[in-house]
Amino acid sequence: TTEEEVFSNTVESQGFLEFLDFLGDKIQLQDFRGFRGGLDVTRGQTGTESVYTNFRGKEIMFHLPFTEGDSQQLQRKRHIGNDIVAIIFQDESTPFVPDMIASNFLHAYVVVQLTHSTTGDTLYKVSVTARDDVPFFGPPLPNPAIFKKSAEFREFLLVKLINAEYSCYRAEKFAKLEERTRSALLESLFEELQLRSRSMMGLPVGEDDKIENGSGGFLENFK
Repeated sequence: TTEEEVFSNTVESQGFLEFLDFLGDKIQLQDFRGFRGGLDVTRGQTGTESVYTNFRGKEIMFHLPFTEGDSQQLQRKRHIGNDIVAIIFQDESTPFVPDMIASNFLHAYVVVQLTHSTTGDTLYKVSVTARDDVPFFGPPLPNPAIFKKSAEFREFLLVKLINAEYSCYRAEKFAKLEERTRSALLESLFEELQLRSRSMMGLPVGEDDKIENGSGGFLENFK
């Protein structure tokens, strides 16, 4: 399976639809007021529907963008390619290689494979793969990692996904980005406090250094 085949797939199996219903609520994107996860809620560029849930006070929007008439599904590729954690759903046993999706951001994959018990109950086999610099994240998978479709499994899966994202932020790439961002914010704060102090003490301030009210300085943005 190639990346193009993954993103251009428009076939939704019954098992996949039931899994989406299991994850959260189907919502209409148009004028949606909750957390939208970057999806378009005004012009329909990322489809008309998505799956959303509020779990333990955390809003989760699953990225399922679909653009009618776009054979390459560029919106789907853009959103999923810029995610940090992805769920890979499989209707049957199929090898999954993370490298098939080119992304600088995707660091962890939770693979959920549909299966059934001898009595016909819906079961999900779960495996997890992540980049080498991503620290371990729980809850740990049991052995065997096969779950019955239940509220307990849904809670396990959502906790696993949330912890995966938190853990990915500690990977080298994101840790460096966080460090650069924090340094830039501290530098901006220092400069702004220095200018305000000089102004309060009546010391001269250069025309280029003056901070106008409402100009969007650090202190204005973080009140």
